[in-house]
Amino acid sequence: MVLAAGYGQRMRPLTLTKPKPLIEVAGRALIDYGFDRLRAAGVETAVVNVHYLPEQIEAWAATQEHPRTLISDERDVILDTGGGIARALPLLGPDPFFVINSDSFWLDEGEPALDRLRKRWDDAAMDCLLLLCPLPQTVGYDGKGDFVLGPDDRLQRRVAASGDPLAYIGGYLVTPRLFRDAPTGAFSMNLLWDRAIAAGRLFGLPHLGRWLHVGTPDAIRLAERALES
Repeated sequence: MVLAAGYGQRMRPLTLTKPKPLIEVAGRALIDYGFDRLRAAGVETAVVNVHYLPEQIEAWAATQEHPRTLISDERDVILDTGGGIARALPLLGPDPFFVINSDSFWLDEGEPALDRLRKRWDDAAMDCLLLLCPLPQTVGYDGKGDFVLGPDDRLQRRVAASGDPLAYIGGYLVTPRLFRDAPTGAFSMNLLWDRAIAAGRLFGLPHLGRWLHVGTPDAIRLAERALES
């Protein structure tokens, strides 16, 4: 699942006429980098949700031969990170699947992050496995982190636990059963992640490389410098 429906408001004025997934870094659209990762991980089908300037993303998707690309249409109403996935579940099938933000931009060191997520997945114990980045490995990020990793790799919210904070960087592996009893309409994945935390079924995997937080026009230049280095 590739999340591509957002407005990209912090990226204005660039996103006034172009959706954020199609904003270029080093001559390539942000979503191109995400599809590179999916392709390298052997993903055969990608579902892309659209809402803002959807025709542009649909035109881009039509040029993708592999993975096969399906559109989940949210033209009528934007459904947020959780509702968008819930609407797309019939296209995603019954097995665990990757989710990436279309504007997520990370650099792998060693084994690719998606391969590491797949190898770490334990269906008996997990409902969701988030890719997280230690704060010193982030570029262009000024937040305080989102989660703290426990000794068994289970996650707690940063505000509810002690330990080194980790930032969620826009990629994870999830089972459709997490969406049982999910709300209808728009909702954030944070709701389901908190349910999984309460059940002891939300896990984290620290990223080994750098994460480039491309949230503003100025951050594009930071990301391009990181790529050059």
